[in-house]
Amino acid sequence: MAAKPAKPSDGALEPVMAGEFALQSGQLKDAARWYLEAARTSGDIGLAERATRIALLANDDARAAEALKLWREQSPRSLAIRAAETTLSLRRGDAPAARKQLEELLRDPDKTAWAHAFVALGSGGKDPKLGARLLGQLIDDNAIPNQLQAWLAFGGLAQRLDDEPLAERIVAEVVKRFPGEPRVALLGASQLREAGKTEEAKQALAKLLPQAARDPDIRRAMAAEYDLLGDSVAAADVLAQGPQDDRSYGLRASLLAKSEDKAALTKLYDELRKQGAQPNPSRRLLLGQMAEFLKRNDEALEWYRGVPGGQERWVARLRSANMLYQLDRKDEAYAEVRKLQADAGAGEDVQRDAYLLESELRAKDKDDAGELAAFARGLGAYPDDGALLYARALAWERRDRIDRAEADLRKILVAEPDNVAALNALGYTLADRTTRYAEAMELIDRARAADPSNAAIIDSHGWVLYRLGRNEEALVQLRRAFTLQKDPEIAAHVGEVLWVLGKKEEARRYFDEARKLDPENRALRRALSKTGA
Repeated sequence: MAAKPAKPSDGALEPVMAGEFALQSGQLKDAARWYLEAARTSGDIGLAERATRIALLANDDARAAEALKLWREQSPRSLAIRAAETTLSLRRGDAPAARKQLEELLRDPDKTAWAHAFVALGSGGKDPKLGARLLGQLIDDNAIPNQLQAWLAFGGLAQRLDDEPLAERIVAEVVKRFPGEPRVALLGASQLREAGKTEEAKQALAKLLPQAARDPDIRRAMAAEYDLLGDSVAAADVLAQGPQDDRSYGLRASLLAKSEDKAALTKLYDELRKQGAQPNPSRRLLLGQMAEFLKRNDEALEWYRGVPGGQERWVARLRSANMLYQLDRKDEAYAEVRKLQADAGAGEDVQRDAYLLESELRAKDKDDAGELAAFARGLGAYPDDGALLYARALAWERRDRIDRAEADLRKILVAEPDNVAALNALGYTLADRTTRYAEAMELIDRARAADPSNAAIIDSHGWVLYRLGRNEEALVQLRRAFTLQKDPEIAAHVGEVLWVLGKKEEARRYFDEARKLDPENRALRRALSKTGA
């Protein structure tokens, strides 16, 4: 976490204010310039650090180097400073300097130093191939400390850098160093999955079953791997081992619902029913959700109405309204949401959610006027509520009313200038649906400054670069976003940019990945239509 700057001196106050204003406006280069001036004037360590970090975010390597020099002069050579030096070397493509700095961090006696090297190597460079090459050299030099957590982290990084031979090499080294450690076997299974070796990955996981029976953490990790392999049933079977509670039952039900294995979910539902209708709010809510998925809507409604109290009762009442709608008792459904909207005992969040549910149900009825009226009443009760404005903005966007969507997102930003979701949504919408690319970039840069490692924001940044015609830069950002989050929209964006760059076979692989994740994704459909892929 960045150090808090001290109260600026009189001479630094004006540039700090100018820098903060530029930062809030998404003008990262100007913010870096002003904060650097403030750091020069004041000699403040916190301002020098802030100037360094903002300059790196702005891709302003010259100012980053100058700010880093000031930071280094005013403070002992901390791990944070050394990590920033490494990041700057990686950004410049200076492999020899980066290698030396990474080795120094990894050989530092501080047991947390490796994490600074990991972050710099994972996010500092512009070229993933350089990161993979340097990681391989660090292994050659035996620089990675003999800590399981470090080796697991770098093994995961090799997978994200899309270097299969390097990932295999790290897994082999980890197995040799930490024999019998179940997390190593999980890493191996993950590496096989990433390489597309599904059956081998499942075989590796199967060997862990005896340990999973004794260790709930291993069970959950195995279930996550099976889920990523597309085998939600096997994931649920793993979680079925050992003692059960409402959390494990809920996870199992969620996985079985995801796999649409109604037979297995019915069996679990019947098992829970036989345990007795305990006056347990969370259990009754879970049974209602399971019945709802199984289309036993009358039973679901009964379970929801039987939730005795607690916060679960309000969730159950919302779900009851939805069940009434599904049972085609629409008048009762709308009456129930109206009751919740007027029930002061429900609390503001539940009342607000009742307006959101009504708008959702009106949209299902294709009742445009009713949907917008629900938003209007909700905003009348809760003026400028961020969730209601955000949902209405999405509704306007679906109607191609970009002006209205923009107005609602800007209302959020008036009340919450640093609302990252609104900044990103508005920036992405302007980039995707208009030609106001400079304005989009300013908004997205503000979001990046607040949350630089957020995959959705990195995707938006890559998308606006693409819309500006800066395709190679866009591809770097979009690939980085996809390494952080396997999302169908991000995959579609990567595929489209690759296609435009003439890399059609690779583009098809990303389109296929997006299809596996969500074949109906809007961004995927648009990309396929645009490219003809």
